[in-house]
Amino acid sequence: MPRLNENFLKLEKNYLFINIAKKINAFKAENPDADIIRMGIGDVTLPIAPVVIEAMKKGCDEMGVKETFKGYEDSGAGYDFLKNAVSEYYKKLGADISPNEIRINDGAKSDCGNIVDIFGNDNIILVTDPAYPVYVDSNLMNGRKIIYADSNEENGFAAMPDYSVHADIIYLCSPNNPTGSVYTKSQLETWIDYAKKNNAVIIYDSAYEAFITDKDIPRSIFCIDGAKETCIEMCSLSKTAGFTGMRCGYTVIPDALKVKASDETEVSVSQIWGRRQGSKFNGVSYPVQCAAAAVFTDEGQKQIRENIAYYQENARIISDTMTKLGVKFTGGINSPYIWFKCPNNMGSWEFFDLMLKEIAVVGTPGAGFGKNGEGWFRLTAFGDRDRTIEAMQRFEKLVESI
Repeated sequence: MPRLNENFLKLEKNYLFINIAKKINAFKAENPDADIIRMGIGDVTLPIAPVVIEAMKKGCDEMGVKETFKGYEDSGAGYDFLKNAVSEYYKKLGADISPNEIRINDGAKSDCGNIVDIFGNDNIILVTDPAYPVYVDSNLMNGRKIIYADSNEENGFAAMPDYSVHADIIYLCSPNNPTGSVYTKSQLETWIDYAKKNNAVIIYDSAYEAFITDKDIPRSIFCIDGAKETCIEMCSLSKTAGFTGMRCGYTVIPDALKVKASDETEVSVSQIWGRRQGSKFNGVSYPVQCAAAAVFTDEGQKQIRENIAYYQENARIISDTMTKLGVKFTGGINSPYIWFKCPNNMGSWEFFDLMLKEIAVVGTPGAGFGKNGEGWFRLTAFGDRDRTIEAMQRFEKLVESI
């Protein structure tokens, strides 16, 4: 009889958003006419930029012609035309990343979850709390020890390292999901210094870098000296260009990033990751990579920035409502997420139930992201403008009533 990997039994029975969906469905069954506004899941609502769609159509057309048909992509790491485009994009951000250090994937979540395959199960994992669930769950599945750096109201939900504590692998996310906080250059320099002192590797999630408007906030960890020797960066086009339904992103592993094997020989992390991917991943489809490449053209950047600006205005509307009501929050600026303190010291699931019952607005309880999320709540700015305004009008009435 097969043996179960019982580390899975250590996980919550249901993924956070499945629990939310169950509550929504139960509410709908009791209130079939309720006008529910969803601001919980971070899914985009605007259509993909026209230049991107045209590039994808062209890629599909090429698949129907013998001379331009594409089968397997040789390396599985992405076509050169897309890796070159991403490399040029990094240069504009102030980071020198060569195309061979870039691997194309089907979204940041996949690589965040899979990268742990190449690291031993005896590594100590450091995660900032609150955190996106995949960082914790993917390591619990392998039985690794996880320690936490507290992000809280006192430090602006931007945890910093404790040099008296050792970690081997560190997860950072900036702009942060769920809290919307961002790390400054000096804060990232401290994290890199900590990683070097611990011979640790930082896995840096930059999925929301396109929402950064403050020129003093780095949009890539590789804008920081020393990052190439310590960091892996993962980014996604899901929120940058609306690819939640198309699936494409990229992971950067610098050639300079090496770790020591048990016999003290230096091993290239990029080479090991490439070997893992060669066995378990066949790459992203050609038409999708054509679409992704169009994102990085001048016209593509212009068009996606229009969508991003729309979401940023939604974030401003939500933030202004919080400010008006005197509700403490982070995010909204440099981030599409608004992370606010539940009124009257309510618990986050308690406030979720109240919002759903009283105003039919759905958000995400902070407790679902870790212990430091209790008493806090996340709203997303990815909705329709009119619905966002309506939700905030309802929210204002609710908070004033309690």
